[in-house]
Amino acid sequence: MRSSIIVVSGFVLSIIAACGAAAPPDAIVPELSGQLEDATIREASGLARSHRTPGVLWINNDNGAKEILHAVDFAGARLGELDLKKSRNRDWEDLASFRLDDVPYLMVADIGDNDARRSYRTLYFVEEPVAEKDGKAKLAWQVDFRYPDGARDAESAAFDVEAQQALVLSKRDLPPRLYSIPMQSDTEEPLTATLLGTVKSLQKPSRQELEFAPKLKDWYWQPVSMDISEDNRAAIILTYRAVYYFQRQPGQSWLDALNSKPLRVSIGNLKNAEAVAFGDDERSVFVTGEKKHSPIIRIDLNGVTRQ
Repeated sequence: MRSSIIVVSGFVLSIIAACGAAAPPDAIVPELSGQLEDATIREASGLARSHRTPGVLWINNDNGAKEILHAVDFAGARLGELDLKKSRNRDWEDLASFRLDDVPYLMVADIGDNDARRSYRTLYFVEEPVAEKDGKAKLAWQVDFRYPDGARDAESAAFDVEAQQALVLSKRDLPPRLYSIPMQSDTEEPLTATLLGTVKSLQKPSRQELEFAPKLKDWYWQPVSMDISEDNRAAIILTYRAVYYFQRQPGQSWLDALNSKPLRVSIGNLKNAEAVAFGDDERSVFVTGEKKHSPIIRIDLNGVTRQ
């Protein structure tokens, strides 16, 4: 197994590739792409590629921060920010991007709920602006929703452009539960999400790991971010320890695709990994975490055979 050692901001980032059957063990070694320059990005919990400008990533901070989206390049340099008016950052946990009728949009997923007490969650939609300047924007629309099986904490959301619906993956369930939410609502009352099923393809903890997780503060198996490629044929799920890459066959549901055997790429000891997104195409993946000046790592999937 091949590995690399990278020193970033005074600490060592050791990155080791650990892959499934889709590629040999030494085929994929994550690389350092850059480092978040803007100190106001202190808890990056969501990441999305730009559909307007190549080489751009959008980032949102976690709960307690202002309702602002930050634009950076692949090296982490600041490009601009967007003040999202008439929204509320109760616990923004993920970010997605897509095109609809050739118009680029961003979806902010206010889905965090550590204590599973919130009566509903919110998805905010805004037309993507030009990244290279600061500005303000009004919401295009929002969707409030609740789960059909009680309150859930979630940090992973993506957008299925073919079905025009959001997908949300729960964090603390074993196995995680996958829900769908329509893109728009014709009522002011919260919608009820649809439970699609459970995702059993992610690495599972042992009984001992479950028992000692609160003491060690290590819940490596929990999903914290996800994304769907622009061609709607691939998806990625980030846990605290690895990125899982899934390929979707024509006519296959996302539930079935996410339950197929994934390609697993370890992110080593990158602390507080929280955000993942495809780059300008489905062959590159970017990961960053909840820390000031967090590193951005890039995973090159060009060596992976498409099915």
